[in-house]
Amino acid sequence: MADGLLDRVKSLVGSRHERQSMTSRLLAQLRKQLQECAAGTGGEVTARNRAAKLGEIYLGLDDAGRHEFLRRIALDFGPEPAKVDVAHRAYQAAVGTPRQWDAEADLRVALRSSRIRILTQFNALPQGVKFLVDLRADLLRFLEKDEELAVLDRELESRLTAWFDVGFLELSRITWHSPASLLEKLIRYEAVHEIRSWDDLRNRLDSDRRLYAFFHPRMPQEPLIFVEVALTKELADNIQALLDEHAPVFDPARADTAIFYSISNTQTGLRGVTFGNFLLKRVIDDLKRDFPQLKTFATLSPLPQFVAWLKRRPEALDELGLSLAQLQSGEWAQDKATVRRLRDPLESLAACYLYAERQNGRPHDPVARFHLGNGARIERINFLSDTSAKGFRQSCGLMVNYLYDPDEIEQNVEAFVGEDRIAASAAIRRLAKSQ
Repeated sequence: MADGLLDRVKSLVGSRHERQSMTSRLLAQLRKQLQECAAGTGGEVTARNRAAKLGEIYLGLDDAGRHEFLRRIALDFGPEPAKVDVAHRAYQAAVGTPRQWDAEADLRVALRSSRIRILTQFNALPQGVKFLVDLRADLLRFLEKDEELAVLDRELESRLTAWFDVGFLELSRITWHSPASLLEKLIRYEAVHEIRSWDDLRNRLDSDRRLYAFFHPRMPQEPLIFVEVALTKELADNIQALLDEHAPVFDPARADTAIFYSISNTQTGLRGVTFGNFLLKRVIDDLKRDFPQLKTFATLSPLPQFVAWLKRRPEALDELGLSLAQLQSGEWAQDKATVRRLRDPLESLAACYLYAERQNGRPHDPVARFHLGNGARIERINFLSDTSAKGFRQSCGLMVNYLYDPDEIEQNVEAFVGEDRIAASAAIRRLAKSQ
């Protein structure tokens, strides 16, 4: 039956009209296979073969077909309301009696849906974990216009969070001698500062640099998140200088500072699964072991939503005396008088944006949310720190150093999570108050 269904699915890819709507008969066949998967009929070999065929069917579908596939799982395989009602009544009646704990276990069973039982069977496949991560990436796209998929997303995110617990992840240093296929993925996944060439990548892997990544044992050639580090003397304040391929290699034995200048999450399907803070802590431990003279651990980070925020503050633009388009062009940076005039007000606005501007109680800037949530403090605004077209377009050329003090990380996390309190240097607080 499955092979026949697969042939039908593949035939639907033929015309655009057919791709947009699966026939009711095909959906009925698909639902029957999903029911068998949910019931777990047959042995281990049967389950593996069934998962393989379902996976092949899914990969053979276009977006409309994949959307419908996920809707069927989300809507047709939840808990049965009647069973939940019976189990809940029994639990309420048993509270305070010796029967309470058995009733609680029965209620948990009644609340358990078949959705995850279906998806978990893909785990048996050689690339099953990666398949599920990619499937959730599809799910997140469809979720933007189909809120009924939210229940499936919550369950899948919860399961992925358990599977990708930091205790299961392996931290590895990537070097120029790592497999070429892995290096190619780094080039493709780099999300902060584009890797322009193999020479650019080699520069980022030189002796005064480090690149670390987290891997899952079931996805050994797929970095989940990676961080690029430069070993420097004092805080870095210019990304072009830091990435200059022609600059002399710095002697790492003279370094007193580690600069995290790029952190990239690579798997869209793991959105909401947090392990960035564990990555940075383990990287700091690794660096301290190899370079005990290091005293400072900090970032050189973008402000990706700064210009978008300025756009909603016309009074600030009036005070700057330039239009948003002029600020984003970067041409003003060629005029020394304009540079002198704009430095203080732009730095003050950036400090206000990072330290005072909130969205649902959290910092407006997504990079700030990440680093502050991982225990950093806002240390310094850097003027004309990124003079690339992208740097002017998103942040008027500004960048920021977030400082990770190993002795303060835990208390900063607790203050940020528990009290919405942002850790910042005195200079940043003064700049923010000047607005």
